[in-house]
Amino acid sequence: MREDLTAAASHGVAGTVGAPDPEDDRSAAPPPPRRRRGPGVLLGCATALLGSLCFLVAGAALGPFLLWPRTRPDALRVLMAGARRLAALERLRRAVFFGDRFPEHYTASDRKILRYLAVRCCSGLLCAVVTGLLGFGAVLAGLLVLGVARGSIGWDDLLTQVVLGGVLLFLDVQGLYSLAALDARTARECFGPSERELLRQRIDELAASRAAVVRAVDAERRRIERDLHDGVQQRLVALAMLLGRARRSRDPERADALLRQAHEESQDVLTELREVAWRVYPSALDSLGLKEALGGVAARCGIPLRVDFQVGAPLPEPVETAAYFVVSEAVTNAAKHSSATAMEVRVALTGARLTVRVEDNGEGGADPAGSGLAGLRDRVAALDGVLHIDSPLGGPTTISAELPCA
Repeated sequence: MREDLTAAASHGVAGTVGAPDPEDDRSAAPPPPRRRRGPGVLLGCATALLGSLCFLVAGAALGPFLLWPRTRPDALRVLMAGARRLAALERLRRAVFFGDRFPEHYTASDRKILRYLAVRCCSGLLCAVVTGLLGFGAVLAGLLVLGVARGSIGWDDLLTQVVLGGVLLFLDVQGLYSLAALDARTARECFGPSERELLRQRIDELAASRAAVVRAVDAERRRIERDLHDGVQQRLVALAMLLGRARRSRDPERADALLRQAHEESQDVLTELREVAWRVYPSALDSLGLKEALGGVAARCGIPLRVDFQVGAPLPEPVETAAYFVVSEAVTNAAKHSSATAMEVRVALTGARLTVRVEDNGEGGADPAGSGLAGLRDRVAALDGVLHIDSPLGGPTTISAELPCA
């Protein structure tokens, strides 16, 4: 369950243990060799003993001050200063000897730190006891071999000792394995977000995404109303006026000219109405697919546009729609504001992730907080995707979206 939650919240919590951050250079570093884990376990026993001694000393020294309400805040501050140093030492041990990676900017609460150190001291001391028993068993095994060599141990005693020693060795190894797993799990829960925190963050992201979708739908409706009111409606009014003038005209030649003008205006109205319909939802997506729909964008674009489409598998309908609108909005913005002379669109499916990249050679300076790009970000985020905008002054402008297809 934790892996699923971590993957779901990967855009909000980067660097979670076991999920390398693509923007973190350390994610490319190879994990430490397994031979480091033995010294790491032994060092953990030593740090657990050190932590236990520190807690005993701190409890004896700060106990009266923790009981008195007036001095409790200062005593807690001193206690937590030492506890955070011990936690930092444990974090360094896990990173060096076990290769764990934790979020750099995550700060655990005081209660979380104290709970971790309490569990860590108990498990570390128990691990020291189990390790000592394992060493004691190795000494007994050596004595057993020596007795067999000298002939002082019979076969019955040897068989009994081997069976008993094997059972104890199995229990000892299983105990070490369980304690090591407990150490890793408690460190992961202390130095990174817990399952509850990840779930809460995921709920917040879904709530924000839902609100963003509502805003995007409202903005789209306002844009459609504006296009119909300022474009199609005005042309229809002009068409009605032309037809009315032609009807009232007593000059046949003038009436014929007005009718020809009205016919041309009706063609323009149909073209603009078709453009509005394409911006609402392109029917080619349902009938022909994303590739042909992007070809229609290229055909209507006033800038030379090259489309590189590398998708060899069917895509989910929401992903196709989002990819189309990313390209359409980016191309429209570039044609209106960038003064670009060439554009390139690349659509590629890698595994279960669709990457859409739109690049133009314009003057750059696109505002990521603008209504159009903000609406695209909301649309992509609604599918758990990520939208990147790189538009320095002077260009070029690159808009890329990553959309999960699973």
